[in-house]
Amino acid sequence: MNVFFTRHIDPPYAFLEGEEAHHAARVLRKQVGEELAWVDGRGTFYTGRIEAISKKTVRLQILNSRSDFLERSFQLHLAIAPTKNIARFEWLLEKAVEVGVERITPLLCRHSERKQIRHDRLERILIAAMKQSGRARLPVLDELTPFGKFLSALQAPESVQKFIAHCAADPQKRHFARCYQAGKDAIALIGPEGDFSAEEIAEAKEAGFTPVHLGPGRLRTETAGLVVAVLVANL
Repeated sequence: MNVFFTRHIDPPYAFLEGEEAHHAARVLRKQVGEELAWVDGRGTFYTGRIEAISKKTVRLQILNSRSDFLERSFQLHLAIAPTKNIARFEWLLEKAVEVGVERITPLLCRHSERKQIRHDRLERILIAAMKQSGRARLPVLDELTPFGKFLSALQAPESVQKFIAHCAADPQKRHFARCYQAGKDAIALIGPEGDFSAEEIAEAKEAGFTPVHLGPGRLRTETAGLVVAVLVANL
């Protein structure tokens, strides 16, 4: 089933615009009277009927809606350095939507090899993954944020669990699965290919982040991000 995306919703109507309208009317050749499904990116899944098709807009009459669709009671905020090969980071974003991540902050770290991202392209990847996976919640995607700025601006309740996964020798580290309390909000920091610097690790610890590892092997950045997302979703 094709699922569309729009935030232009004014009950009892919703409106597909731009690429979404083009895909429905020109690519799939949907007609007035046919039923469609769409999501608003805020957690609500809709079904409705096409009432009108114009050059740039498809008007839908809402028939049914289901809020908090596939929602969970806790959130994961993944703060992760984009990879030098942007295709690997895009792959991670797609998988993060599938398994359930509520917020993603691309981090600019001392050892980062990628210092720019195309936010608009990455958001389109998130939208496509949301529709493909049948989810109704679009993760928040922040702008590329310097590591120090991220820590200084972070405002999280004490109940939120905070972790930094790194590869440096550290007697304090335990496996993430042994530290994370299932079903609780969490923030996880994942570094670039060259890992976090010693200074960044120290800064994170001072800010209350617990050092963790993800197993005996050394994981790629995007793999580490996915492992954290899967563990949080399934523990």
